[in-house]
Amino acid sequence: MIPFVRGLEVAYGRADAVSPLIRRVIAANPGPFTFTGTGTYIVGRAEPGAVVAVIDPGPPDDAHLAALLAAVEGQTVSQVLVTHTHRDHSPLARPFAEAVGAPVLAARPPAMVVHASGALDEEDDETFAPDLILTGGEILNGDGWTLEAMATPGHASNHMAFVLREENALFSGDHVMGWSTTVVAPPDGDMTAYMASLDAVIARGFSTIWPTHGAPITEPGPFLDAYRAHRLEREAQIVARLATGPRRIMDMVPTLYAAVDERLWPAASLSVWAHLIALVRQGRVVAEPEASLQALYRAV
Repeated sequence: MIPFVRGLEVAYGRADAVSPLIRRVIAANPGPFTFTGTGTYIVGRAEPGAVVAVIDPGPPDDAHLAALLAAVEGQTVSQVLVTHTHRDHSPLARPFAEAVGAPVLAARPPAMVVHASGALDEEDDETFAPDLILTGGEILNGDGWTLEAMATPGHASNHMAFVLREENALFSGDHVMGWSTTVVAPPDGDMTAYMASLDAVIARGFSTIWPTHGAPITEPGPFLDAYRAHRLEREAQIVARLATGPRRIMDMVPTLYAAVDERLWPAASLSVWAHLIALVRQGRVVAEPEASLQALYRAV
């Protein structure tokens, strides 16, 4: 079982100091995919004149923009960082960056809109355009803090996490969340890439993980092991279902996700699809006619 962390005190618009170098302001956009809302992180000391970076400004919300501007008043924002271009993370980046006079940094956006299924609240932000493209490995410095860009594709092809070296902490965006497993939605989401990114995060041995949604993960070791085991177990369940005969995704989801809110089944079908694409690549499953949401899948 994944030791989910779901307890979180929420006061929308308030800047809370959650570590010596981190403040968090939560946007009032709670929902089935955002949990209590988008948590925007301010990295740097909460002192007048300090240089800070801001991660995931969030959705287009005037109240949240005002709260962020109030939180950094008297400080210099050196960079606005975005983990990926879903609409609960990136739309406020440009208005906030223009207000504080800072560049927007992120991985290259997808070449086209990819979440057009209607199953997700977190559609792509079609207008997002960073000032500087990150590829992973870049180092950003401020007053007493060092951030490292860490490429973590999978949930989105352009997903970028950020490492705070001074606290051995990871701002994980949606790659790892404490309250839920992460949706991996093709065609932009990719399960093979997701598992490789998860292994890379596990290998770093972080002390704390700060997801964009929900509470921090303060014991990442056992949590990530369980997170990874869950994905492998879901894959095994899919293979077991196919071992009894050919099936379509719509036939498998009600059984595989019987304990999950039915409102999330459309999103769950996308994760099953991601698993099946990976299995087809491995030669363990055959799709007829191709690996789509509607295809008929057979075990090899």
